[in-house]
Amino acid sequence: MDREKLSDKLADIVPERITTVRNSGSCKGCPKHSTKLHVYDWLHDFPEMQELTNMVEVQFKNTRKGYYINSNNIDLKKGDVVAVEASPGHDIGTVTLTGKLVEAQMRKNNYREDGNSGPRRVYRLVRPADMEKYELAKAKEQPTMIRSRELAESLGLNMKIGDVEYQGDGSKAIFYYIADERVDFRQLIKDFAAEFRVKIEMKQIGARQEAGRIGGVGPCGRELCCSSWMSSFVSVSTSAARYQDISFNPQKLAGQCGKLKCCMNYEVDAYVEASRRLPSREIVLQTKDSDYFHFKTDILSGQITYSTDKNNPINLETISKERVFQIIEWNKKGKKPSKLVSETESGETKEETIQNDLLGDQSITRFDKKDDGSTSKRRKPRRGRQDNRNRKGKPPKQNEE
Repeated sequence: MDREKLSDKLADIVPERITTVRNSGSCKGCPKHSTKLHVYDWLHDFPEMQELTNMVEVQFKNTRKGYYINSNNIDLKKGDVVAVEASPGHDIGTVTLTGKLVEAQMRKNNYREDGNSGPRRVYRLVRPADMEKYELAKAKEQPTMIRSRELAESLGLNMKIGDVEYQGDGSKAIFYYIADERVDFRQLIKDFAAEFRVKIEMKQIGARQEAGRIGGVGPCGRELCCSSWMSSFVSVSTSAARYQDISFNPQKLAGQCGKLKCCMNYEVDAYVEASRRLPSREIVLQTKDSDYFHFKTDILSGQITYSTDKNNPINLETISKERVFQIIEWNKKGKKPSKLVSETESGETKEETIQNDLLGDQSITRFDKKDDGSTSKRRKPRRGRQDNRNRKGKPPKQNEE
């Protein structure tokens, strides 16, 4: 069977398959990808770089990847579904990277060979018989996960089995579980082996990895970052919320995994850098009228709000950070300004309020203005005289031409 026809046939069977761009007009180095572990091949325009190594990168279900040697010199391309060596038996995966860039990925991921056997091999391109075994193995994942949870609950183990992955030939199953404490699952493995009659492997994952496997939509309205593009998870602390002046509300700070949101780390560096250029919040500004205490700060815009009371928002005034530094210098010299807000800032504030007047912009008389800026006024007829004429039986006065 032709390779392209086989790949198109397997597209509905292998959801993790990365389809190769054929006659789509897009860059070969950036093919269509459906997984978050996609790697851009920036060496695709150099044929000599594609033949320097026999190592290829193969991706399996979810975030599992492996590096295999193409010892049989098969003409492999991105998107090809292959049968690779496993322990025991063989596994089915999708080729995601070829050429010289594979070695760079191996160094980045700290790849180590298993013992003295060397790297595992790519056996062949997948055959219809291999795919039949693959379909049968994948069909057993959901029932196996449900049954494994029942067995774990019957033993009273404090753990949650989040996902089950069968090997391509169905001879091995990987159970991904979540546990806050150390779990003794020796008896559980024996029960699993007796129940499912396959080789058992247990892998512990965190709450963020589980959310990435399950997927979902965040409060921003987009797909979860952990399930769309994030492959490495950095710890998030409450200091990130403090630097960004985010209220410590557990319901808003926590994501669907129950941990702090990963997006809190995206802009924290910008906030830390901007806060270094702001005055200290402990400094009290002195004017001739009263003393002003810090109330709140808009870190990115540099606007600071002060209050005349230390604990309550009273007589709030918002000024720029430049004005704050100016008042601090005057206070150090023993000078006190008459007002906290300068005349230029107060004038700019008035102009902004006039220009941004939503009610004025939406007024129904805004089209009645003439070119010179004046507003045309129509005379309203006096209804009193008109009513008196009608009562006396006189006809209404006609307008003379």
